[in-house]
Amino acid sequence: MVSVINSIDTAHEDMIHDAQLDYYGTKLATCSSDKTIKIFDVKDGQQTLINELQGHDGPVWQLAWAHPMFGNLIASCSYDRKVIIWKETNGTWGKLYEYTNHDSSVNSVIFAPQEFGLVLACGSSDGSISIISSSGDGSWTAKKINNAHSIGCNAVSFAPYVSPGALLDPYNKQTPVKRIVSGGCDNLVKIWREEEGEWKEEKKLEGHSDWVRDVAWAPSIGLPRSTIASCSQDFRVIIWTNDGTGNDWSHKILHKFNDVVWHLSWSITGNILACSGGDNKVSLWKETLEGQWVCISDVNKGQGQVTDKSISS
Repeated sequence: MVSVINSIDTAHEDMIHDAQLDYYGTKLATCSSDKTIKIFDVKDGQQTLINELQGHDGPVWQLAWAHPMFGNLIASCSYDRKVIIWKETNGTWGKLYEYTNHDSSVNSVIFAPQEFGLVLACGSSDGSISIISSSGDGSWTAKKINNAHSIGCNAVSFAPYVSPGALLDPYNKQTPVKRIVSGGCDNLVKIWREEEGEWKEEKKLEGHSDWVRDVAWAPSIGLPRSTIASCSQDFRVIIWTNDGTGNDWSHKILHKFNDVVWHLSWSITGNILACSGGDNKVSLWKETLEGQWVCISDVNKGQGQVTDKSISS
């Protein structure tokens, strides 16, 4: 049985757009159309507001925690065209870096796997994707993929650091390559690859018939297969897979929902996908041994618990 462990009154004054737990699951960050970010301590079933971050001039769409090896860092993006990286020092949160080189709303932020260093990708309604990085000396550099998506980019996600097939061939010392998957208002999912410091389009994935709202590259333990999930205003979630033998990606419709699907999130093992949408439901999906995706649970708005539908799968 899946149950709601806790609900938190954030006291935001407008719609909440994102909520993210840190690496250890002891801090929760939320952001809202009220232009603020709130940080809570969440321990032993209790939650305590420890800080409210103010610095954006518009709705804050998304948040991303950095790996703790870089300290307590969180990135935020907003309708105000800004990306802000915040840092906690001795219990006090403040701006570490502010990136203002987008011409329209910044809709998505995601940190790269920590093995690549302190690297942040940002997707914007101006159609471009920025990749911001720091070597740790306080200076920041930025590269931009211009015209990544016509009309706008809604979501970005990094590929895992583990190379496909590494588990089966531990002596393969192939250097992992930075890859990003993005989704946009052109109904496309695109894969980008860094080569010699420049970002190039590696693959264009066509399958959605409306704006792609989120993309999520599944974590990997080193098996040959790579998996990406995408969701759209066409009510569908698509699972894209690459078997590791070439650059071709196959796709399968996980499900057609009754409303827009806004967000996706993989479990840490990459075998369960959470989907949330305009129907006020969060559903969990798992792939069977036969390759079929089944819903193992769903939580309706306001429900405290649900019964698993196929937990044995």
